[in-house]
Amino acid sequence: MPVRIVFMGTPEFARAPLERLYSEGHDIAGVFAQPDKPGNRGMKTACGPVKELALSRNTPVFQPKTLRDGEAAGILRGLGCELIAVVAYGKILPREILEIPALGAVNIHGSLLPKYRGAAPIQWAVLNGERETGVTSMLMAEELDAGDILLARKAAIGEDETAGHLYGRLSALGAELLCETVGAISRGEAAPVAQDHGEATFAPPLTKDMSPIDWADTAHRIKCKVQGLDPWPVATMELNGTVCKVYRVEKGANKADKAPGSIVTSGRHGIEVACADGTVIVKELQAPGGKRMASADYLRGHSIVT
Repeated sequence: MPVRIVFMGTPEFARAPLERLYSEGHDIAGVFAQPDKPGNRGMKTACGPVKELALSRNTPVFQPKTLRDGEAAGILRGLGCELIAVVAYGKILPREILEIPALGAVNIHGSLLPKYRGAAPIQWAVLNGERETGVTSMLMAEELDAGDILLARKAAIGEDETAGHLYGRLSALGAELLCETVGAISRGEAAPVAQDHGEATFAPPLTKDMSPIDWADTAHRIKCKVQGLDPWPVATMELNGTVCKVYRVEKGANKADKAPGSIVTSGRHGIEVACADGTVIVKELQAPGGKRMASADYLRGHSIVT
């Protein structure tokens, strides 16, 4: 049964769920997205993926700077929505807004709650070497990602999977879960289960300060870091005084007798660097102003002292 929904979301992760709501025949009364961000180096203001999709469907788009001054609540009341669906919107909804729709407000989160509440659940799952994650639908509460759980779907994390690749897979899985959740709510079949708050872990935003690789770490943790920081902010290493981005590494077979961070070997196989428990082979990198390339190609134009 079609439901009249106001959708709240901004980045690419939220695009597939909104597209799925349209395809399932739900009535999208309006879309809320974060205010547009100015482009780099004088470029025009960027239009986010969710806003772009909504406009292509002639859906009204609202981009309030705050949800707490009464204006957003007034807009929502005027739209007459039955349900609010939130996916990666980036704002906590105040009680005044949560109480407006008759069917409540639901959120799709990119983890198996209560693990990895917060802004970067997908990235932190990869950074921490998790082998499994998923998506969760929950009733929204005023506290961050702490509402009662409705449904959850698990997903394995590949050994070489980057956060960027996992982001796309979980977005598609979240789209399926959102429509399943909306259907259950509309039929009166939803069965909320309270989270165990004592089991909660948190996933704060990533920062560029996280980029430098700590070669005193283990090969496994370095690999997780490289994959978890791709596509942003990207892991980095210093080569001959130049900071390069690192996109792919493998665990080396050697037991290095050099200090962590020392170059052990370099050649067609890549750039092998000593770490805490052996070596890591850098397979793909990007020099400042250059393109992402295989380390072997980089070495053709750059000599490295081992």
